[in-house]
Amino acid sequence: MSDKLRSGPFSTDPDLEPDIVYDESRTTGPDAGQDIGYPGEPPFTRGIQPTMYRGRFWTMRQYAGFGSAAQTNRRFRYLLSQGQTGLSVAFDLPTQMGYDSDHSMALGEVGRSGVAIDSIEDMETLLDGIPLDKVSTSMTINATASTLLCLYAAVARRRGIPLDGLSGTIQNDILKEYAARGTYIYPPGPSMRIVTDTFSYCAKNLPRWNPISISGYHMREAGCTAAQEVAFTLANGIAYLDAAKTAGLSLEDLAPSLSFFFAAHSNLLEEVAKFRAARRLWARLMVQRYGLTSPKAQMLRFHTQTGGSTLTAQQPENNIVRVTIQALAAVLGGTQSLHTNSMDEALSLPTQTAATVALRTQQILAEESGIPNTVDPVAGSYFIESLTSRIEQEAREKITAIDRLGGAVRAIEEGHIQQQIQEAAYRYQAEVESGQRGIVGVNRYVDDRGVSIPLHRLEPSLETDQVARLRALRARRPAGAVTTALAALEAAARGRDNLLPRILDAVESLATLGEIADTLRKVFATYAESRV
Repeated sequence: MSDKLRSGPFSTDPDLEPDIVYDESRTTGPDAGQDIGYPGEPPFTRGIQPTMYRGRFWTMRQYAGFGSAAQTNRRFRYLLSQGQTGLSVAFDLPTQMGYDSDHSMALGEVGRSGVAIDSIEDMETLLDGIPLDKVSTSMTINATASTLLCLYAAVARRRGIPLDGLSGTIQNDILKEYAARGTYIYPPGPSMRIVTDTFSYCAKNLPRWNPISISGYHMREAGCTAAQEVAFTLANGIAYLDAAKTAGLSLEDLAPSLSFFFAAHSNLLEEVAKFRAARRLWARLMVQRYGLTSPKAQMLRFHTQTGGSTLTAQQPENNIVRVTIQALAAVLGGTQSLHTNSMDEALSLPTQTAATVALRTQQILAEESGIPNTVDPVAGSYFIESLTSRIEQEAREKITAIDRLGGAVRAIEEGHIQQQIQEAAYRYQAEVESGQRGIVGVNRYVDDRGVSIPLHRLEPSLETDQVARLRALRARRPAGAVTTALAALEAAARGRDNLLPRILDAVESLATLGEIADTLRKVFATYAESRV
């Protein structure tokens, strides 16, 4: 494979093509042109770029975050030195829920499931030595996404980096939090306002930033089927577009900045077909519902993560094989970026060794498998194409049912989507427990040996050290500036002004994440889920 072709822009120069014979003709049949077509053309069944990975590989974006900002920074630097091509930040639960590390609700959770970020100083430490104008950063954060984005922007401004030079993604997908994950703070109405304020702010100030990653991953991890994952994710996407339209934003301008996030599970061909179906259905929905004519506005770009819920604590080395199959599905399905889980994630946070093996899995697929040499290796397969159509049709029917309830927000408020996920999860677990569905090492080929791999251990002083740093910051900052900035944020929340400029002012005045969230709680209240 020519290095010139890989490292440059997408190219169709025949002099740069490798000596491989492959068929790029349309699949035959009455609907072939409409349903399949060419890569890089609507409805994008075969991928969003004409040359796909022949032009450049997917972004290898390993998800990482634990303990303190300094510890996570060291892991980031290591992964980048090993060939990772984009950052992906995991935050701890207090950060996700809008609590400072010294809040009573944070006790025992600081730095456990991700990195603790309380202030701009933590964010500066997290990003120390990382060229923000050259590295794309993804942040898996939702209820407090606007604050984390402002913290990132504030660090860039301290370094003199223009905001329009930053690239990355915040998840910012609050609807799936109500449906499947639970790290919401405010009721749906105010939460959707924060989302659309973020859309507007990014359009004006961070044009290279994806202001949302609409996630099916967490719903799939909670137990939904492949077709449900497509349906519920795209239904949420529709809800965000409708909210943006109501807020007066241009959908033709907004739609190309949307990104998506899917799971890859172990049923290889079903997962490949799922990705193809999602792309095609989204393109058609953009035309049919909104009349969007630009191909970029119809394009579904997505990140994939291998399935955490498929990993087993038993015989954890087997997880390397599971992750490889799942990563292969993502690549054959045409993902734009990929995270591969580590073998030890059913037991602990990943060790450096396990994280390296996960990254190497992607690199072997890219460099040794030969799959990227062909734009769309599975096109024309009867099974793949028929399964793609079946998943698309099933997902469309489920979106229609959500429409009849009044859309995704109403369907979530009434518990419809949650119930569908719970029923699918119950069926799956019943199949495992009855032995109908085999899980190697769990109900097939079981042995009694214990865990045979080393596990990551957090430092015992982690929480007390983080709390000490936070309290030292509060003691030396100018209290008047913080009070003024938070009062301005509260006034904006009670009015109609965009919240993000006020949040940015607050983080630059050294207000903490928890103080900003508490200011918004005062105005918006907190959300309590009704029982399904």
